[in-house]
Amino acid sequence: MIRPIKRYGEPLLHRPADSVDAVTPEIGALIDDMIETMYAAPGIGLAAPQIGVDLRIFVTDVSSGRNADDLVVMINPEIVAAEGIQNREEGCLSLPGFEAVVPRPERTVVRGLDRDGCIREVAGTGLTARAFQHELDHLDGRLFVDRLRGLKRELIVRRIKKLRRSGKW
Repeated sequence: MIRPIKRYGEPLLHRPADSVDAVTPEIGALIDDMIETMYAAPGIGLAAPQIGVDLRIFVTDVSSGRNADDLVVMINPEIVAAEGIQNREEGCLSLPGFEAVVPRPERTVVRGLDRDGCIREVAGTGLTARAFQHELDHLDGRLFVDRLRGLKRELIVRRIKKLRRSGKW
């Protein structure tokens, strides 16, 4: 089932998500909904808080469904290694219409549980590393705009407030 995506300003997006205690059939159904929602958006990653669920789960697929091997499901993920730096433009399904250059690690290794409850460690470089860090930020209550400083951040936040006042957000 495709679920509505929460937008910047929703309280759930701005606080850390809770850990998943057990991988149950309900968690499996949530993951299926997350994958379907991510592809429909369309996006390359989605965290559970973005659909209003306060749990530490994310899904990514940098191929946007073209390569089944690129789909990553992580429950209770944590970064175990990060190196290098990349500065590329980034957007977010919870901030539609906004993009900015955000520094991220060039390579990231993430460890968590897969949808079967087994420990899994996945390494990613480039866009994959960026997607992992972006979704982990969501689980920690951060959005990419929170990583910006100065005028760029201020302009985005101001535009969102104006859209909200006019009922367009």
